[in-house]
Parts: sequence; structure tokens; C-alpha cells
Amino acid sequence: MSETLKANTSVPTTQEKEIEEVIKGLEQYRERIINETLEQAKKVKIPKAKAMANLEQHPELSKIDQALNELRSATQHQMR
Repeated sequence: MSETLKANTSVPTTQEKEIEEVIKGLEQYRERIINETLEQAKKVKIPKAKAMANLEQHPELSKIDQALNELRSATQHQMR
């Protein structure tokens, strides 16, 4: 019976794989927002520090970070 439990925990389930795909997608989207914002800031000569400060308050990034935290904690609970 313990062998069955070990086998089940070592192979990611379909749900875990889907969560990992969503996490990767959100991380890519987050990076794209940051890169595009920094690129635009550079074009209009806004200092990088100021652009980064603005990004910290970006509502979309806040939502993404919250979703990533929830998804990561959900996957950690499933692994236990």
C-alpha cells in the first residue's frame, strides 16, 4: 500500500500539470507587462527606478501576484 502512495505522489496529476501551465502562463504575462512598461519608460526617458516604483502599484501585476501565490500554495498543499 505504501508503494501505491509513493507512486501517486511522484507522478503529477493532470490537475497539477494544468496548474503548472497556468503558473507558467501568468509568469510569462507578468514578465511581458514589466518588459513592455520598462521599454515604454525608456522611450519617454522615465528613470528605471521610477518605472519600477510605478510597476509595484500596477493593478494587473497585483492580481497576477495574488493568483500566483494562491496557485503555488494550492500545489504545495496537494503535494503533502
